[in-house]
Amino acid sequence: MPSSSISVAAARSTVRPRAILFDMDGLLVETESTWHRAESSVMAEVGVAWTQALAHQFVGGPISQAAEIMAGIAGHRVSAAEIETSLVDLMEHLLVTEPIHWRPGARELLVEAAAEEIPCALVSNSYRRLMNAVLVAIETDLGRVPFSTTVAADELSAGKPSPIPYLTAAARLECRPEDCVVLEDSSVGVTAGLASGARVVGVPNVVPLEPQPGLVIVSSLAEVSLADLRALFMA
Repeated sequence: MPSSSISVAAARSTVRPRAILFDMDGLLVETESTWHRAESSVMAEVGVAWTQALAHQFVGGPISQAAEIMAGIAGHRVSAAEIETSLVDLMEHLLVTEPIHWRPGARELLVEAAAEEIPCALVSNSYRRLMNAVLVAIETDLGRVPFSTTVAADELSAGKPSPIPYLTAAARLECRPEDCVVLEDSSVGVTAGLASGARVVGVPNVVPLEPQPGLVIVSSLAEVSLADLRALFMA
């Protein structure tokens, strides 16, 4: 008869989710309004009034792609590279100098995952500079960085909606993507998560999410516990 320690180890090896993969902007922390302010400031410099409707086009998407579209809207009076540099510089300044606010339920879910020793990853279409600014704020709050790995868009060959960011995170955690849960607030991120093979929970923030196979939509992470995430694998 196997010892209890062997039984526990075997049980842990089959428990799912094996890892939880968090998006950053708009899912983990409330930065969408910060992005809107930064975009508005950058576009004001070239005489363009920036609206919420324009900003919502870019939610969750690659920064480089947003800069290309913004340059077009500005009539190419400045290059996409110049807009991208200004935008990232200003966002980093705002993230470093202003408080960062957790999205509802995000902090609690991270703490619960840590207590259960479930690895978590932070996977973002933001650049490393911006992710590091958020991580400093999180470490200040929690006393440690609660992520086993972090994946930034400028370190990969492709960002979301490609599945590469989530496949990279799962590989680093030595997990199969299908044993992971992805938490996302944007359609771009949801597409990436589903394409990776992971279970995906969508938490709409500034833009709605359309129902689709494999996607569970909730109004807030405050509604989500580890028990709820485990139930995704029992259907």
